[in-house]
Amino acid sequence: MLIIPAYVPAQADPLGGLGVLLPMLLMVGIFYLLLIRPQQQRAKEHQELISKVRRGDTVVTSGGFVGRVTKVPDSSDEVEVELSDQMKVRVLKSTLMDVRSKGEPVKDQS
Repeated sequence: MLIIPAYVPAQADPLGGLGVLLPMLLMVGIFYLLLIRPQQQRAKEHQELISKVRRGDTVVTSGGFVGRVTKVPDSSDEVEVELSDQMKVRVLKSTLMDVRSKGEPVKDQS
């Protein structure tokens, strides 16, 4: 018995190769909008907050210390923070997590 295989002609892709590329581009766009862009905005806001720190501001360090800024040298990336009457420490500006102005109330975390 002779069996002849049937050949089906290949159908052309209606999108011309974009059928695979389009979903990947869509995923990259969603990833950018939901993750990358908000992180860049937060980093930019934090950098502005750090650059505007001045003497007398209350700051919170990444270690959890809350103190008052006593000295901000222009040529350095360090600030002097007074933690108590007898204790002054120098911290890097990049380790400051929050800067509260003199008259700003404490933020509610709830």
